[in-house]
Amino acid sequence: MALDSRWRRIGHYGARALPGWVCTAEGIDRMVTGIESPVTSERGLSARLRYLTASDAGYEAMDRAGIHVRPRTLMAWLAEERTPSKANLARLDVAYWDLRRRNVVADLKRRLVNSGRGTRVEIDPADQSQVDPRHRRDVETRSINVRGLIWDRAVDAWIAHDARELEAIWDEIIQGGLGTDWDAYTYVSSVGWAA
Repeated sequence: MALDSRWRRIGHYGARALPGWVCTAEGIDRMVTGIESPVTSERGLSARLRYLTASDAGYEAMDRAGIHVRPRTLMAWLAEERTPSKANLARLDVAYWDLRRRNVVADLKRRLVNSGRGTRVEIDPADQSQVDPRHRRDVETRSINVRGLIWDRAVDAWIAHDARELEAIWDEIIQGGLGTDWDAYTYVSSVGWAA
């Protein structure tokens, strides 16, 4: 078996890794900040409800999350006269984070594009610690600068949950930045950056 084909069956020899595009999406997700208090706390619930009811986009987010209650019920939640069911608390949390993500898309793009300078990305290869030494491949952590509109596309694909586009973007990133050894970074332990 050729060395390169081993990466197509990443777990065959015991290596542990995720597709690079998954790690990229998780990295973008970690850039989104918001209310720290859990939705089950009075403060967390109140803050989420205020955020979600402040705009039409918030009501749309609640609808996408499956929150379909009467206006009177929503008013009782806001007035802290009634507490949503566990299912609705979970849906409110989903709606809140959905709206937060949508509201920060422009900021994420600006930070990652960095006035055209791009963002330096560190890529940790697949974890081969459980792989028999004779089957290990010599790969190391790599650092590349990702520039241009690729970040705009990545954020758009992330917000749309477009796995196919994220995968295509990851392939462009590693093929353009890692040279002939790009195949070894299709699956990785982690992808990180500071933006």
